[in-house]
Amino acid sequence: MGKASRTKQSDDRRTRIAQQREAQRRAEQRKRIYLAGGAILAVAIVVVALVLVKLNTGSGTAATASDGPTGSALASVTKQVTDVPTSVTDTVAGGGVPSGLFVAAKTSSAVSSVSSNLGSYFATVDGTALTAGGKPEVLFMGAEYCPYCAAQRWAIANALSRFGTFSGLTTTHSSSTDADPNTPTLTFYKSTYKSDYITFTSVEETTNERQGNSSNTSVPYVTLQTPTTAQASIGAAYDPQGSIPFLDIGNKYVEVGNLTPLSPTLLSGKTWAQVAAAMNDPSSSLGQAIIGNANYETAAMCVQTKNLPATACTPTIQKLESSLAS
Repeated sequence: MGKASRTKQSDDRRTRIAQQREAQRRAEQRKRIYLAGGAILAVAIVVVALVLVKLNTGSGTAATASDGPTGSALASVTKQVTDVPTSVTDTVAGGGVPSGLFVAAKTSSAVSSVSSNLGSYFATVDGTALTAGGKPEVLFMGAEYCPYCAAQRWAIANALSRFGTFSGLTTTHSSSTDADPNTPTLTFYKSTYKSDYITFTSVEETTNERQGNSSNTSVPYVTLQTPTTAQASIGAAYDPQGSIPFLDIGNKYVEVGNLTPLSPTLLSGKTWAQVAAAMNDPSSSLGQAIIGNANYETAAMCVQTKNLPATACTPTIQKLESSLAS
């Protein structure tokens, strides 16, 4: 074999070896890329799975919902709620509340009958005058989880604001795991109220979260405030079913539950700002329901304050006083 042939064979062999090594190098490179990519994908899948588990189960905890606006947005909502123009409240007047919900219950048997047959009612009672600081006292007992309390607080806050001033009102929602979940509302917890005419006392009995933040509906809600013995006695006397919301106005009138047409269902899907805006719109069915309840509460308070102040106890409100059972 000539030198040229041996040289050519040697070159060919070196070329094939180089090609094989290059192929092996590329294969190894691809392998590393695939392994790295697979590891990244696996990590991403695990992270997404953990996020989804957290959002949907929270290791057995209930999903949280917004507690509502803060800062300037909260200030705007509370101003709208507590400063509804008289032109609006007078236009709404009774707000379509049925006359059959206004009853006299001046004996324990009458209270028991009303409580069993009506469920929700506005009763004239005959208790020892409830006062504090030399003024008629308005006592509210409710709970932050309760959707009916959620609906009623809008009315109560508006009615009381006609006689005085709230500070520290904040927003929250009813329970996420109860009927009418996440009904937007205010809370009286940690708020203060000042008035020359009325004393207001609120008892928010529980938060809107179950113990351990559980989604199990058999788990009780977290205790927030506990009624005093005297407050519990008032509730038992005029609300034997133990329903909430419960509103006692000077032991002369009590309101239990929501007065039709007010219902937490009306607030479903609404933001706090939308509820506040509806309260200032006399053509809104939601606004009429809330302000109608507030107007009757105002009328009962005006009876206690001898129709003072005149800005609260307008001729329209005084006319509603005659609708209250005697």
